[in-house]
Amino acid sequence: MAEKPLAVIILAAGQGSRMQSELPKVLHRLAGVPLIGHALAAARSLEPDDVIVVAGHGAAKVEKATAKLEPDARIVLQHEQLGTGHAVRQAMPLLEGFDGKVIVLYGDTPFIGEDTLAALASHGADLVVLGFEAEDPGRYGRLVVTDAGLERIVEYKDADEATRMIALCNSGVMALDAGLLRNLIGKLTNDNAAGEYYLTDLVALARAEGRRADVVTCDEDETLGINTRAELAAAEAAFQARARVSTLENGVTLTDPATVWFSLDTAIGRDAVIGQNVVFGPGVTIESGAEVLPFCHLEGCHISSGATVGPFARLRPGAELGSEVHVGNFVEIKNAVLDEGVKVGHLTYLGDSHIGEHANIGAGTITCNYDGVMKHRTEIGANAFIGSDTMLVAPVRVGERAVTGSGSVITEDIEEGALALGRARQVTKPGLGIRLMQALRAQKEKS
Repeated sequence: MAEKPLAVIILAAGQGSRMQSELPKVLHRLAGVPLIGHALAAARSLEPDDVIVVAGHGAAKVEKATAKLEPDARIVLQHEQLGTGHAVRQAMPLLEGFDGKVIVLYGDTPFIGEDTLAALASHGADLVVLGFEAEDPGRYGRLVVTDAGLERIVEYKDADEATRMIALCNSGVMALDAGLLRNLIGKLTNDNAAGEYYLTDLVALARAEGRRADVVTCDEDETLGINTRAELAAAEAAFQARARVSTLENGVTLTDPATVWFSLDTAIGRDAVIGQNVVFGPGVTIESGAEVLPFCHLEGCHISSGATVGPFARLRPGAELGSEVHVGNFVEIKNAVLDEGVKVGHLTYLGDSHIGEHANIGAGTITCNYDGVMKHRTEIGANAFIGSDTMLVAPVRVGERAVTGSGSVITEDIEEGALALGRARQVTKPGLGIRLMQALRAQKEKS
C-alpha cells in the first residue's frame, strides 16, 4: 500500500455500442458480478482513501450497481463522452485539496492484479503508465522508453515503422501525483481526428514540465478489455480456468473441474469437496471439510465444516448451514439458519426460518413464509421432528423436541415436546371410486 494518500478514479461512462445492448457495458456480468465490480474490487485491494466512479451512459443504473458493490464510492457524471481526459476532468472537483496519488482504472478491464496495482501505487515517478509486452501489438499505442523513463505514447496511426516495431504497449491505466494531475488536466486539447481529450497526452505535458514519467509492466492477460459479447465470453472462460486452477492448488477437491463455475468472491476452505456441475453465485463461503454434491446452485450462503449439500440443492442468499448439517436433493433454502446437525433430506423449502440443532425436517416440508404482502419467520426448536409434507404457516414456532404428524398444516405455535396434528379427518366411501371412474369414462366416450 502506498505511503501517501491514494484515490482511485474508475472510468465507466461508455455506452459500449459493440455489445449490442441497452445495458451499460460495465454492468454486463463476469464471474457473477458486473464488470465494474471487478474494478471496484481491484481498487479496494489498495485500501484507497477515495474511490470515484465516472458514469455516463445509463448513469442511474451504474450508480445503483456501484452503491450496492461499494457503498463508499462516489459518483460523478460525464454528460458528454469526450474522451478519457475529459472523463477524468469531471472527477477533479471531488478531489479538490487532495494531496496524494491518483490511479485511473477502467470499468471494462477486469483482470488487473493486486500486485500490479500495488506497484503502480508505490512507484516513485511523478506519472506512471501501465504497459504490457503484446504478443501481437496490432493497433495498440506504443510506449517509447529511454534511459530517462517514458518519453512518449504514440498511437498506432501516428507511429512510423520503427515505432510500430516496439512491443511495449499502453494499457491506458495511469497513476500520477494529484497536484500534477490537477495542473495538467485543464491543458489537454482535443486537436485530433476524434475531437476527444486523451488522458495519454498527459505524458507529453508532464515531460514538458520536467517531470519524470515511467512504466510499470504486467502480463498482457491482465489488460484484457471487454468490448464485445465474444470478448465477454472469452473473459469468462479465462476467469473460470484460473479460478479452477487456484481452487485446486488451495487444497479443494473438484471432481470435474471443467463443470464447476465460480463467482468473483467464492471462498472455499481446503479439503472441501465440490462435485460436478456446481454453480457458485456471488457471496458463497464454504468451510474446510464440507461437501457439495453435483448439480447444486449456491448464492449468498455459508456452509460450515462437515456439512453436506445436494445433489440438486439450491441455497439462496441468507442460507447459513451449521456444522454437520445435511441438505439433500431438491431442497431450497433462503434466508434461513440451520444449526448444527440439522437434517433436511429432500423435497423441501425452508425460507425465513431458524432450525434448531439436530432437528429433522421430513420430505415435502414447506415454510409458508409469504402472505402476499409480508414475509414471516418460522422457528423450529432443537431436536424437533417435522413429519413429511408438513406445511408451516408462518409466523409460527415449533418447540424443542416437538413433533408434527405427516401431512399436517400447522398454523399455531407448538409447545416443547408436544405432538401436533393438523390434517383433515380421512373419510372412505366403499365402491365410490369404481363408480366415479366409470362415470368419467362414459362422459369421455359421449364427448
